[in-house]
Formats: sequence, structure tokens, C-alpha cells
Amino acid sequence: MKKSGWSVLLIATIVGSSTVFGMFGTGFAEDTIKIGVAGAHSGDLASYGIPSIRAAELVVKSINEKGGILGRKIEILPEDDVCKPEIATNTATKLISEGVHVVLGHICSGATKAALGLYKDAKIVVMSPSATNPALTQSGDYPNFYRTIASDDAQARLEVDFALNALKLKNIAVLHDKGDYGKGLAEYAKKFLGESGKASVVLYEGITPGAVDYSAVIQKIRRVKAEAVIFGGYHPEASKIVMSMRKKRMDTIFISDDGVKDDTFIKVAKKYAEGVYATGPRDTSKNPLTIAATKAHKDTYNSDFGAFFLNAYAAVMALTNAIEKAGSTDYDAISKALKTEYVETPLGKISFDKRGDAIGVGFSMYQVKDGVYTELK
Repeated sequence: MKKSGWSVLLIATIVGSSTVFGMFGTGFAEDTIKIGVAGAHSGDLASYGIPSIRAAELVVKSINEKGGILGRKIEILPEDDVCKPEIATNTATKLISEGVHVVLGHICSGATKAALGLYKDAKIVVMSPSATNPALTQSGDYPNFYRTIASDDAQARLEVDFALNALKLKNIAVLHDKGDYGKGLAEYAKKFLGESGKASVVLYEGITPGAVDYSAVIQKIRRVKAEAVIFGGYHPEASKIVMSMRKKRMDTIFISDDGVKDDTFIKVAKKYAEGVYATGPRDTSKNPLTIAATKAHKDTYNSDFGAFFLNAYAAVMALTNAIEKAGSTDYDAISKALKTEYVETPLGKISFDKRGDAIGVGFSMYQVKDGVYTELK
């Protein structure tokens, strides 16, 4: 677990913003509303976590400039879990000890699941912009959990329907990275393919994250003559698989998830990324709030935003709106407001159902065309 001061320094270095120290420094009065921001702020998956920090900074800056909420300023407390479950529990413990009222995060499903019980016992609302494992809401075990992204069953359904109906595929390999997120999505894909009666799952296998190469499983893909691979996991493994297949002159179609729909995948896989399909949050670029959020990010950080930025931006807006509507930071009052109040966000006008899933969000299919993920209509 990273120490709080070190996390602040890391984030200040990354975002290069002179406003960060003012936000995280000691200039706050004791009676602030504290929002924890938990996720991968370093390591291979930092490209998923840093956008959430920036989203929180931008929303909170805007609110604080207007006087805050309920007469109180908002303070951001970031903690790095590196998307690892064993670290996420320490991250949660640290944020709870610091008295956070709500938490934006975590980023990865496995880390989220590991931490949720601690937050539940502490009666703290947690909202993730990216943890898509269905059981997080569907099991009923975590009434304190909400998310601004559709779950993996919806994502897997879209992938399978696209493979069967748009691409007319018959023989499909399904791979996953053995994690809560990747394996969960792959299991749904396998289930939906089996139920369709239109295609055969010719290979179903888990791979080991961080392996030097995946030659063995790629040989299996070739041997079973799979027309396509549906992969559940993240961009580091996906880039290795795709690059290896293409270098072996395999034209096997690659279909993946929002863990791969990230510009980092394209930067790593380079020309081999071309043609890859991935599901991701719907394009809301014409939404006025999206346009404003995009401009604020560009003006502040001089860069385009990364994966799940808009989902995180919407989550912070939803959390702060619920606190305002509730008139307090009381757990039950916030929970009620989240389920009964709608809020306009870059994702559209959203609220949350009784399970904690966002009403009004969904996925689209994207393809890498000319080095850019393009939404398919």
C-alpha cells in the first residue's frame, strides 16, 4: 500500500497540475466531505486508474469553486491498489481510517470485490466507473456498491451477438486471464454461445497474466481452426496475443472487452491492433456535458482523456448530487438518493436500480480503424 503523501506526490507528478497540491494539501477545514479515489494509480493498469483521479479533480474543483456542498468543501483522498485484490484490502482499510464518506472506485473487478466487504461494514457507499463483474450487484452481497458501467453479462451478450449475427462465425475460441473480470466475462460468452446453437466453442482456456508469450495457446487456436477469439481480460495480455497471432500470419478475428478498449492497447500492439474489435461504453461525445468535460480535461492536463474517464466523471457527479439531495453524508440517506434521484452526466441522465446498476448506460462495439477505436453503428 502506498503512503498517502507518496500517492499525492505521484499524482501531482503525473497530472502536472499546480492545482493538485491545493486540492490535497492542508488548506481544508476539518469539516470537509471526503471522497476516496481507489484504483490502479501505478503499474501496467494505471491507464485505467489515472483518468478516474482526473475526473474527480475536475468535478470537485468545479463544485468547490461554487462553495462546495452543504456549506462544506470536498476533499479527495487517493489510494493506489495497483488493481490487485491483496492490496485493495489495505487500500480500503486506509481510506476507512481516514474517514472517507464515499469512494470512487475501485477500478478492477477483483480488487473491488476484495474491498467491498470492508466498506460495507463501515457503511460507506462505493461507486466504480469500471468494475463490470455481474456478481458485484447481482449477488445482493454488497448493497453499498454502485457502478456507472453496464455489467459483463451485457458486454458478453453484445460480443456474442456481434460474432454470430454480424460476422457469421461458427468456430470460436474463448480465452480469459483467470481473473474475476476476465473469467467472468468469458464464462458468459461461452454460455451465450452454447445457448445460441449457431456456433461451437472449439477452445476454452485461461492464460497466465504477465507471461512472456502465449505461443502454446496460440498454437491451440491454430490447431482447432478457430475463426475468432473472444478474450476476457486486459490490454497487456491482449496485445501480446494479437501481436503473436499476426506475426504468425494468423488472420483469426480478435474480439474483446472494455479492458482492451484502451489507447494503450493500440500503442503497444501498433499496426497489429488494426481490425481488433472491443466492446466499450457508448459514445456520448455529442452530449454537452461530455463536450465540457473533454474541454476541461484538455485545458487542465493538455491531453485526451483515457479509459473510463467519463464513467468516473459521471460517478463523481452522481455521488455529490446524492449527498446534496440527501442533505447529509449519512449512508442510508445517500443510498436512498442514488436510487430515487436522477442526475445529468456525460453518460446521459442516470439513476440506479435497487441492485446498484446504472439506469441509462450501455455498451457499443468498436473496431480499430486507422489506429483509432471507432464505434460501429
